[in-house]
Amino acid sequence: MVHAVCSHDCPDSCGVLVTVDQVSGRAVKMQGDPSHPVTRGFLCGKVAKYLDRVYSPERLLYPMRRRAGVPKGPLAQGHEAEAFERISWDEALDEVAARLKGIAEEFGPESVLPYSYAGTIGQLGYGSMDRRFFHRLGASQLDRTICASAGGAALLSVYGIKLGTTPQDFAHAGLVIAWGANIHGNNIHLWPFIEEARRKGARLVVIDPYRTRTAALADEHLAINPGTDAALALGMMHVILSMGLEDKEYVGRCTEGFEELRAYALGPEHSPEKVAGITGISAETIVKLARAYAAAGRGGLLNGAEDKGPAVIRLNYGIQRSENGGTAARAVCMLPLLTGAWRYRGGGLQLSTSGSFPFNQDALQMPELMRSSPLGRDSRVVNMSQLGEALTTLGANSQDGPRVKALFVYNSNAAAVAPNQNDVLRGMRREDLFTVVHEQFFTDTTDYADVVLPAPTFLEVKDVQGAYGHLFAQVSERAIAPLGEARSNVALFGELGRRMGFEEACFDDREEELIDQALDTEHPWFAGMTRERLEREGHVALQLPVNAKGEALPFSTAEWFRTPSGRGELTPVPVFRAPRESRAHAAEGAYPLEFLPRKADNYMNSTFANLPGHQHMEARTAGVLEMHETDAAERSIATGDEVEVFNARGSVALKALVNAQVSTGVVAARLDWNKLSANGANVNALTSETLTDIGGGATFYSTLVEVRKVAVGR
Repeated sequence: MVHAVCSHDCPDSCGVLVTVDQVSGRAVKMQGDPSHPVTRGFLCGKVAKYLDRVYSPERLLYPMRRRAGVPKGPLAQGHEAEAFERISWDEALDEVAARLKGIAEEFGPESVLPYSYAGTIGQLGYGSMDRRFFHRLGASQLDRTICASAGGAALLSVYGIKLGTTPQDFAHAGLVIAWGANIHGNNIHLWPFIEEARRKGARLVVIDPYRTRTAALADEHLAINPGTDAALALGMMHVILSMGLEDKEYVGRCTEGFEELRAYALGPEHSPEKVAGITGISAETIVKLARAYAAAGRGGLLNGAEDKGPAVIRLNYGIQRSENGGTAARAVCMLPLLTGAWRYRGGGLQLSTSGSFPFNQDALQMPELMRSSPLGRDSRVVNMSQLGEALTTLGANSQDGPRVKALFVYNSNAAAVAPNQNDVLRGMRREDLFTVVHEQFFTDTTDYADVVLPAPTFLEVKDVQGAYGHLFAQVSERAIAPLGEARSNVALFGELGRRMGFEEACFDDREEELIDQALDTEHPWFAGMTRERLEREGHVALQLPVNAKGEALPFSTAEWFRTPSGRGELTPVPVFRAPRESRAHAAEGAYPLEFLPRKADNYMNSTFANLPGHQHMEARTAGVLEMHETDAAERSIATGDEVEVFNARGSVALKALVNAQVSTGVVAARLDWNKLSANGANVNALTSETLTDIGGGATFYSTLVEVRKVAVGR
């Protein structure tokens, strides 16, 4: 049995035990590691079916080159191979190296753009040899903002580090608030700890504009208007501070800027009545929530209620994917600082724990190699949330640098996941753009590739990994040999570096050496953390500081903060501003409905969307637009009707599903592959390249649309 780690973009980072047939070398069973304190022996529905992915007959197994005369553009599923011819790895590497070298010499190395994200979150697969390669080439740097940058910037601005309440400690909470967090859909290993707390009397409140699986199982669901989370947090602060429910001792000891925040939050614009009109949540409910949160947050009693434990917030990245999302995340992150929830086991907040892992990323990625590139300096930075602009207009102004002439996509399905899809595809269709895609399947992105290279699954590589939802580091062993001719990111970019003539010895490093480099740090939280220990034990806990009771309670004392002041930062005060694409401004234009381009519960972004078993689990929302009955009636739409969802950027063809999953004024549809969608476009045909207020993130959930019924036979 081989110990691996699920490297998909999920906070759980599960330990996985893989049974391999010793005769065939084939993986025959996967199960959760029962010894892992968070995985606890089970896997999510997505990864429980992972061998369907590994051994899918649709896997890409060999390098391929686009056939002469075949234009770039959408290819019918199952017929993509007809557009390509098989070539050897030597041919593929020689061609890619020659093309990149020629493009860099003619247009400058910044005309090459890498595009990757978290198709794997293992340290080696996510960012090691690939970064070395592009740094040494002098290619444009990619600002990887598409998922979590606004929330991450918010967390850092308030606490100075990405750290939070551990999953195990949720079991000690008396009130759990899932704020924009579909725990049952995409953080399932936290759920048993919440259920343990509920068995002891805790309540679960979900704040989400969509009735998710988690909301359906909660004690209370507050269907907030999209993009108004900052207003709700300020309304809660107003109640807490006006009633004197803050933890004055903790605030004085561990925060900075309290008086300024207090004066601002007590302004009349943040009264429950005002906030109710913005959020769609009643004033009475806001007061009740704030009082319950403050009482639980300080571990005390209020109005004689029995104390069931402190309050904890599971904040997820949904709220930061709006135009004011960074501010919203900052406001929510401030709440446990006011109530002192951090002082108690089971209290606090979790958004991400990724900053707790002091991997030596400089050693892995070697940004100093940019100084050895032809540029001799750091190269320009391109925001991945504006890929459409990068491929269509960047370079028109000489001050911006050269036009993008080569695109190298790996760990991502850019054609499906990037916002403002029509501009993205228009750019990818360019005949003068040389595109390389490293992938496991024929995706929407490979349809635009000049060269396709086969990539392995996490069972076929060795890596080291932390987590953004717990505090255990793990080594993932290679369980099976790579299928076909699949090659890892480490092998691919190391060999490309040699083909390019890069003489640095770092391009010869192998997986074990890279893991050693990643763990090469004097940080006390990694004390005793070695590759050999990880290989032997499977998972190793971080060595966080503990109090006199032996408890690690982040931010319970000032020593935990990594901000300039050394305390929790409550300024600048979070100011709510309605997104330009929201119901607050809908009356000014032709698009009155707020659109939620949701992620499917049983896919991982666009990963798994092509697999029949996963499609079956997602059948209820396949190709549908969920609408409230009021909005549907106004447009004479009934369940099953074909509808067009549109705005100035594009349109999507769906079927209506009239239900109570969304409130009036809100419609929702889930992300899918373009080629699996009715009109060859998915939800990102409607989203924009507007960036968040901080962090430069994508604003998927600040999208206005209109819906109309499509006449039969049209």
